[in-house]
Amino acid sequence: YTSSTNNAFVSSGHLILEARQERSGNFNYTSARLITKGKQEFQYGRIDIRAKLPKGKGIWPALWMLGKNISSVNWPACGEIDILEMLGQEPQKIYASTHWGLNTAGHKYYTTSYQNSTGSFDEQFHVYSLLWTVDQIRILVDDREFYRLDKAGFTETYPFDKAFFFLFNVAVGGNWPGPPDATTTFPQRMFIEDRKSTRLNSSHITISY
Repeated sequence: YTSSTNNAFVSSGHLILEARQERSGNFNYTSARLITKGKQEFQYGRIDIRAKLPKGKGIWPALWMLGKNISSVNWPACGEIDILEMLGQEPQKIYASTHWGLNTAGHKYYTTSYQNSTGSFDEQFHVYSLLWTVDQIRILVDDREFYRLDKAGFTETYPFDKAFFFLFNVAVGGNWPGPPDATTTFPQRMFIEDRKSTRLNSSHITISY
């Protein structure tokens, strides 16, 4: 990840994160990860992110959140909310997850997926939403719920009752997607639209740049 405007920039009303095949130090690829820790944090509400995703073997876009107390309690005790993850070799499928646990040895998670029957998520914009209350986490795509976590019955320490910050990134490689191969084209871009919401209220937050 770099701080270069080649990898993260705003153009025509979109925040763009761009993964590039280029040498940088010991790395063969560059990309961007944006973090709002210490700048903008949230606790409860509705968050809508309208985005168009990259694709290709080894490309791993994510829109996610971590507990702001990560510096004091570490991961996964801080909690993690993955509003969206996609493996670039499966551009019709997205994942949502939560992670928790007192330490890495006690790490637990819950993941579900959503299959787009009408096309790939790289072909057009979709709205990825988090509905987060005191008792529940729900994740939707285009207002269709495909993930739900209820606090009721949670037997471990529940970390999703504190403020969280955002991370937006396009990873290249990693254990889950594997490395790019000859079929992967570069550059690959994730577009996040600057969108004003007519439904904005105290429980509905729209991310805008």
